Amino acid sequence: MLDGYHIITLTHRDAPLQALRYAVVEDGQANMLPALKQRFDWKELFYLATCNRVMYLFYQQGPISEHLIPEVLRMVRPELSDAQLQTTSAQMRLLHGTDAVQHLFEVAASMDSLVLGEREIVRQLREAYDRNHAQGLTGDHMRLLLRFTIETAKEVYSQTGIGEKSLSVVALAFSAMLRAGVSPQDRILMLGAGETNTLFGRFLTKYGFKNITVSNRSYENGRVLAEKLGGKAVLFDALSEYAGGFDALIVCTAATQAIVTPELYAALLQGDAGKKVVVDLSVPHNVAAQVVENFNVEYVEIEGLRSVAEEHRSFREQECAKAAVLIQERIYAYRDLWHERQVERAMAHIPDEVRAVKDRAIQEVFAKDFAALDPQAQATVLKMLEYMEKKCVAIPIKAAKAIALRGKKQTEKVG
Repeated sequence: MLDGYHIITLTHRDAPLQALRYAVVEDGQANMLPALKQRFDWKELFYLATCNRVMYLFYQQGPISEHLIPEVLRMVRPELSDAQLQTTSAQMRLLHGTDAVQHLFEVAASMDSLVLGEREIVRQLREAYDRNHAQGLTGDHMRLLLRFTIETAKEVYSQTGIGEKSLSVVALAFSAMLRAGVSPQDRILMLGAGETNTLFGRFLTKYGFKNITVSNRSYENGRVLAEKLGGKAVLFDALSEYAGGFDALIVCTAATQAIVTPELYAALLQGDAGKKVVVDLSVPHNVAAQVVENFNVEYVEIEGLRSVAEEHRSFREQECAKAAVLIQERIYAYRDLWHERQVERAMAHIPDEVRAVKDRAIQEVFAKDFAALDPQAQATVLKMLEYMEKKCVAIPIKAAKAIALRGKKQTEKVG
């Protein structure tokens, strides 16, 4: 069965995000993972660390120590105090067998992510597997499980809407700007160079926007963001004299009052009477209400976006229930695949042994008889033996798989 799979994990569900660092293998601990594998006699190990989880997935037959979590934690982070060790150990979970496999599937399908439906985890799983494999930590059990896990995630994303309808306010704002008719050739003026506008800027770069101007109270911070976006920076205090114009105004600063007043907005327009898109991601709003009322503006504001994000979250949660049903089906499918693979491994020697019998028959047992045949007859005999070789290999493997499958079904029926 799947009893050999186990997971030790610390996630955002069980601990504050800042506590995850207590379970992380740091960059300077290059030999820690091989040391863990050897110390606890794990046959295989897969390690994953992201911004919202740390996971040690290992394969080991036999009983697992009830003190395994603190023992692993003490080895990974020997500098922890006894209190820190006790607190962190209590926040971590140890999952076995089917529960461990189900958890991995749910992680890959982003059902257990900080942001429900975030597909980035699939890339992180692939890259983590490549690193672990390069260190010699993984083997056939992990290869089989991780491949099936990625396939499961793809099925969840394709057969449910768990990854649809963005939950990001910034992504929703950018989509609203595009729907309003702003194109990559248009002029973008950003007020503020904080985290939100930086995220918005990534969308601009991804979609090929080039004509970008950033203005910030700290000119240096504005210049840094402008360089990242391939744009230019202007002094915030000189905005009233800015003559570059704009087609979309993106505003998000730490100001507690409106900074885009009717007077400033009129100055920025430079007499342009065309309709503009104004995206205000500030709390409270940084764009004065009079600007929206008195000018030709398509206004996108954060409260409306939050409402849409909550609707999308509700939709994804409903799709999560569909994904859970699919994952249960995939667990049964993986059990069957795992059993087949164990049969293949157990009988991997059969092809070589059958081939050896064939070669011995030709070269030793019937060597004189074979040599007495003419070339055409020899070719026919070899062809017949090769056919028999393939059949002799396939018959016992097929029979063994059928026996294993019957045994599995009987076990499940009794259970």
